[in-house]
Amino acid sequence: MSSFRTYLYAGLLLAVVGLGGLSLLIFFMYPTLGPRWLFFFMLTLALCGIALPAVAYLHRRFPSDPPADWDTILRQVIWVGTYGSLLSWLQLGRVLTLPMAFFLALGFILIEFLVRLRERSRWQPRE
Repeated sequence: MSSFRTYLYAGLLLAVVGLGGLSLLIFFMYPTLGPRWLFFFMLTLALCGIALPAVAYLHRRFPSDPPADWDTILRQVIWVGTYGSLLSWLQLGRVLTLPMAFFLALGFILIEFLVRLRERSRWQPRE
């Protein structure tokens, strides 16, 4: 597992780019089609940047067998960004409800659990 500073610097870079892009979009652009898609992209970057150090810390604090590597942490962070952007997109269409948000989160958690279960079944210790 990489050092925590690596995750912290990568998360800081993603968060600064995402939050800076979001602030520029919100304050200086009209909500036409192009900036709207850019909003979702920047929101995903910002959420991934915020979640990256937290997810890396949780994996360091509560280690698993097999240990989580960079790919696993990055995949889980992308789940967080995708979930946040999906909630934002559904709210924009005024169709988001609390049960829908709960079941979407439950679905993402179930998918990640099944992927980790597959990784665990195929893992072999290093020689």
